[in-house]
Amino acid sequence: MSTLILAALLREGGHDVALFDATFADGIEDFEKALDEYEPRIVVLMEDNFNFLTKMCTTNRRESALAIIGAARARGCRVAVNGPDAADMPAAYLAAGASAVALGEGEMALAELVGLWNGGNNNASSVAGLLLPGAGKPVSTPARPPLRDIDRLPSPAWDLLDIDAYRRAWTGAHGVFSWNMATSRGCPYTCNWCAKPTFGRRYEVRSPTHVANEMIRLKAEVAPDQVWFADDIFGLDTDWTTGFAREVTNGNCRIPFTMQSRVNLMTESMVDALARAGAREVWLGVESGSQRVVDAMDKGASVTAARTATRVLKAHGVRACWFIQLGYPPESWPDILATRDLIREENPDEIGVSVAYPLPGTAFHARVQAQLGRQRNWTTTGELAMLFQGTYSTEFYRKVRDLLHAENETGIWNDEAWNGLEAEAFHHRSPHPFQHQLEA
Repeated sequence: MSTLILAALLREGGHDVALFDATFADGIEDFEKALDEYEPRIVVLMEDNFNFLTKMCTTNRRESALAIIGAARARGCRVAVNGPDAADMPAAYLAAGASAVALGEGEMALAELVGLWNGGNNNASSVAGLLLPGAGKPVSTPARPPLRDIDRLPSPAWDLLDIDAYRRAWTGAHGVFSWNMATSRGCPYTCNWCAKPTFGRRYEVRSPTHVANEMIRLKAEVAPDQVWFADDIFGLDTDWTTGFAREVTNGNCRIPFTMQSRVNLMTESMVDALARAGAREVWLGVESGSQRVVDAMDKGASVTAARTATRVLKAHGVRACWFIQLGYPPESWPDILATRDLIREENPDEIGVSVAYPLPGTAFHARVQAQLGRQRNWTTTGELAMLFQGTYSTEFYRKVRDLLHAENETGIWNDEAWNGLEAEAFHHRSPHPFQHQLEA
């Protein structure tokens, strides 16, 4: 979506824009063919800032990005880059041949930069919000203030996509056609493992009318079966959500949707408004069934609130789904069992299980940084590898994940398997697990 929003902005500025969509590409060769076909003067590479998985930069993603930069530079293109990994490691992207790294949201800075370059001005130092090549280290231009009025942004340039290819892929794999939207930017909460490299702790939200108008257009031009709202938190307050439900009803643009939120926000009035707006499924960051682990994360939430939120959602006919995070210090075997028991007792409609992942720029990363080995990133987002010395080994946590999934999907409790895991726990314990220091 970040890429498509920028494409729409560039069109508004009078630029000719072509899109290379890597979703269905087989490799760098497909990008090289697109370069030869369109012969662009400028190439902009954007990581999708709305996708939480991009916070967990994989080595495959970075290698692909650097290869794209190299291919573009080999054909004489000016290259600009934006995204969480480029912000974390700008020197690598500049060394690969990028002329600029845009920090933060990126769209406005990149639109200004492209206008400058297309006008024949190669001095980008006047464009706020960039990192440029310098002698020995990147040079910063003045900071760009965050975009507060995000209703100013155009709708994504969906027409640049092969919509039918997405429809075939989605319906072939899942039986329904899903599409992405976003209503907001940022998250005001302070979970100490969550990176906020793009939007930070601020929270900016589009007006309910603006979002509903996009849904009207979406129904007419794309006609998805469902929408995935990619917001970190969809509908931070009940007033906004109630207004959104009203606009959806008035505009006759109701599309079943999936979203992410927090357990403390799922009140009766909030869930009632969500259900009226078309919420089909809500993903909640429950993380653990152990309150001491949740507190160690600085979640500002409770296990009791997770139970209440799940029951309220189910009572309104909305699927309640949980994100679970294993291995966060000081988690031990009793904490894992507490998570298992919470899942058994509340029976969420679906769970997604990961392990604690130290993201650069977070308090959690700073605490475990000394324990990070040579592997600093996963190869794929499904790797589930422990990058620091947690209580147990990667192999053990994968077994716990598989057992949690199996019980949740079948509804059959396997105490024998859990007893077997408990017997294995000692042998999988890390020799020097990170000890999270809890303040009194």
